[in-house]
Amino acid sequence: MPKIVDHNKRKEQIAEAVWRIIVKEGLDSVSVRRVADEMAMSLGSIRHYFVSQDELLVFSMQLVSQRVNERIQALPFTGMVRHDMELIIWELMPLEEVSMQEAQIWLAFAGRASVSEAIRAISLSTYEEIYSGLRRSLERLIQQGVTIANIDAEFETARLHALVDGLVVHSITYPQRFSKELMKSIVTRHLDTLMKIP
Repeated sequence: MPKIVDHNKRKEQIAEAVWRIIVKEGLDSVSVRRVADEMAMSLGSIRHYFVSQDELLVFSMQLVSQRVNERIQALPFTGMVRHDMELIIWELMPLEEVSMQEAQIWLAFAGRASVSEAIRAISLSTYEEIYSGLRRSLERLIQQGVTIANIDAEFETARLHALVDGLVVHSITYPQRFSKELMKSIVTRHLDTLMKIP
């Protein structure tokens, strides 16, 4: 009886092989042939799922975003806006082994965005999704009346987003200088500056 293959699962496994190559060797080392070697599959088998290297890279990048979104959806939200907002931000940052590798992979792809329209489109879509999520959280804090007076939600969202992105880049580039505790403290203290003093 022929073996039944879950094609979606196999595509994800191939994308995970792309991630491993990026972490070990860098994005420039990724090719359909290199991925086939990593998977111990034939070149034809890889091309059955991805007809081009660009298609493979785009899927691999999308899967990083999908995995992060799935974890965010599964977070133990309490309904306390500040607390829930921090939970989401921690998931976006390289605070654990999995998220650290995802950040490495995402930054490698982001570097390719300037020369690849498809990757640039995914990068922009994810950027806007994160921005919108942070904006909604800030607006809920404002509606609750717990933020400082006359706060500019658009400006503060852009500032928070830039802070989080900057910490991601710095922690991946200079991991010895940015501990998990330091990164969380920087974000927490920044959010404190937006809140009314009780």
